[in-house]
Amino acid sequence: MDRLESTHHLMKAANVDQSRMLQQTICYQGQNKWSFSISWGYSIHIYERVMTRSYLQNPIETFQMWSEIMLSPPHYMFNTRVLSNYSCEAPHVFFFESIKKTSKNEIVKSYSRASPRKIFLSCSSDESRTAEHIFKIEVVSPATKRIERPEKNAVP
Repeated sequence: MDRLESTHHLMKAANVDQSRMLQQTICYQGQNKWSFSISWGYSIHIYERVMTRSYLQNPIETFQMWSEIMLSPPHYMFNTRVLSNYSCEAPHVFFFESIKKTSKNEIVKSYSRASPRKIFLSCSSDESRTAEHIFKIEVVSPATKRIERPEKNAVP
């Protein structure tokens, strides 16, 4: 997908669920001790261990600068972190695929695995706790009501 196609794809999510666009949600799954970082309309990362919120709130550089000019760091107006090759810190990455609004006034976003992690060691010695078998994630959330603001009249 090129930059223009990526922007159009991102706008599909924005058109349906504007209030959550580019917001991050961090949650945990207790049974497997997994951490989830959900960037609405963009990606989901599953970590095979409990990670702190302060660690997860900094996005991984899964993107690159639009300019070819090499600037000295920092390259962005927010803190980032590089992708780790250590199995306990390298997430399983799922990218935004589709979005729909249901008749129950819910929003369903689908995310699919981009590719295998290419890390062959599991973070856990218990192979049943790996997330390698997950290929698609659906996130269901209540639809938010768009706030309509009255037009402001110009002061004479």
